Amino acid sequence: MTLPNLITIGRLILVPLVIVMIIDARWQLAFIIFVAAGVSDAVDGFIAKRFDMASELGAYLDPVADKALIVSIYITLAMVGAIPSWLVILVVSRDVMIVSAVILSWVMERPVAIAPFVVSKLNTAAQIAFAALVLGSRAFGVDPGQAMQLGQLLVALLTLGSMTAYLTFWLRHMAA
Repeated sequence: MTLPNLITIGRLILVPLVIVMIIDARWQLAFIIFVAAGVSDAVDGFIAKRFDMASELGAYLDPVADKALIVSIYITLAMVGAIPSWLVILVVSRDVMIVSAVILSWVMERPVAIAPFVVSKLNTAAQIAFAALVLGSRAFGVDPGQAMQLGQLLVALLTLGSMTAYLTFWLRHMAA
């Protein structure tokens, strides 16, 4: 158990806490916890790379923690009416598609190693930034104005782009 793995486990523990804060409309605490989770993601990655503490467990735990945070936040924000349901369906569908493709490949004895594409990294950054915008605007009573619509559009377009990239990669892999 390395320090980066402990930090990642800590991020997983923050997920239910931030969900409760959103449901209870404790927006400032939700924002602070979300930012802390985001910072922990950067910190664990930095420590793992800088101090040669990368591990196989961390390679699995980190994306699980990231997805648990993003998917949970998006679902909860839609439940309380802070973001539109269609955006959540799109974000969650992408992740379900990727996981399903990996499982199907494994079942068909054609395992596929999926590494993040540039569009997927941009997608994740946009999803996190948009969630921070929503949480921050509620926490501090700021009207995000057009930034809300632009954020939704950016997340939707990058999510669709990422879905397309992974689907294309997977189809090529399965056809080879």
